[in-house]
Amino acid sequence: MPELDAVFYEQRPGFSWHPGLLIEGSTIQVPFLADLVTLADPTSRWSFLNYLRTRERLFPFYFSEHFHIERAEYDAYCRWVAERLPGLRFGHQVDAVRWSPERGLFEVDFTQLDADGEADALGRAYTRNIVLGVGTVPHVPAPLKPMVDTPGLPVVHAADYLDHRDAVLAAGHITVVGSGQSGAEIFLDLLRHRPVGEERLHWIGRSAAFAPMEYSKLGLEHFTPDYTRYFHALAEPVRDRLVTDQWQLHKAVDAGTLAAIHDELYRRTLSGGWPDAVLTPGVRVRTAGRIANSKIELHLEHLQEGSRSRLATDAVVLATGYRQRPLGRLLAGLDPYVRRDGSDRPRIDADFRLVLDPAVTGSVYVQNAELHTHGVGAPDLGLAAWRGATILNSLTGKEPYPLPSRTAFTTFGLRESHSAVPQARHAPQLTPLVEEG
Repeated sequence: MPELDAVFYEQRPGFSWHPGLLIEGSTIQVPFLADLVTLADPTSRWSFLNYLRTRERLFPFYFSEHFHIERAEYDAYCRWVAERLPGLRFGHQVDAVRWSPERGLFEVDFTQLDADGEADALGRAYTRNIVLGVGTVPHVPAPLKPMVDTPGLPVVHAADYLDHRDAVLAAGHITVVGSGQSGAEIFLDLLRHRPVGEERLHWIGRSAAFAPMEYSKLGLEHFTPDYTRYFHALAEPVRDRLVTDQWQLHKAVDAGTLAAIHDELYRRTLSGGWPDAVLTPGVRVRTAGRIANSKIELHLEHLQEGSRSRLATDAVVLATGYRQRPLGRLLAGLDPYVRRDGSDRPRIDADFRLVLDPAVTGSVYVQNAELHTHGVGAPDLGLAAWRGATILNSLTGKEPYPLPSRTAFTTFGLRESHSAVPQARHAPQLTPLVEEG
């Protein structure tokens, strides 16, 4: 879009996609079509298939018949795009965003960082519109925060796993906390690198089971624009309840990973005996402490039994997920203009735009900060291109990226209609009986 004058600021010195979790053989959980562009513009030169073509790897990929690519390959593809796009400013830390009524523009203060991450220069940019894509941060449960900050103790978050993998593997006994995909992948990686009969592994998590991800075809329709629009139109209390109830759509474990864990455990029984590995779901860490200088003691509670116990371990990997990065500091200068919901969260419209005071004539869009308004698809890679296209269409007031009017076979509510799609002959007509309001 040559008429669009854009600049992109990123604090890190270069692109990297979850570097601590690029475990050999691990794959992304969405098909390769969920690249940066394809589901909004299949003809774009920035597609994953074009990346393969430029690397003369298109035919090998074709014959490999892999629908889900390895994480390392996805990371390499994204870096290939980032190295070729204009307007990317790495090593730029955005400090504040304000609205200037006199200029009718946003002021963006930033710090340019040197190679060591230290402040090198200050700057300010003026812009009509802003898109925030600051994402999430690793979450460490409160009982374990002192352990992470204690020097000499191998207690690391999964986001940094590969950086500390050797130290973790060298520990006598290892505990993995967290029953989602990252926890499963890390447990499997540790299991594969421990001697048979001397695994000395513990895997615990709060979920009631090491549950498989909902991956049925109709289940996946919760990650369509149709469901996102439906979710956005629901009442706030209903949305909040759904986000909690739908954990198995996005916080469970790929069935293939669960099968690989079981296969590896079974293989270790072939010579007789059971592997020295304990897998216990439904467990939370109440408190944690340091014992004997180098050991960690976890105080555990089983949520269904109501029982409690202690676990002494030499290393802990926290696969405890991520939380949305707080926007308060960054948007403090806009706080008087931001409209909020009943839980004091920013209101976000269907086009991913913050609802602001009408006095602000510019727009602020967000990506991966709208779980409370757009549902489980908010951080999903499969919807990334559609989100970007939606924002560009809204921002320009045009339709540079025509988007489909219907994307799911499921009709999620009685009020929904797909007027652009002809009704099948003799199809029953539904009359909504739910009163408006």
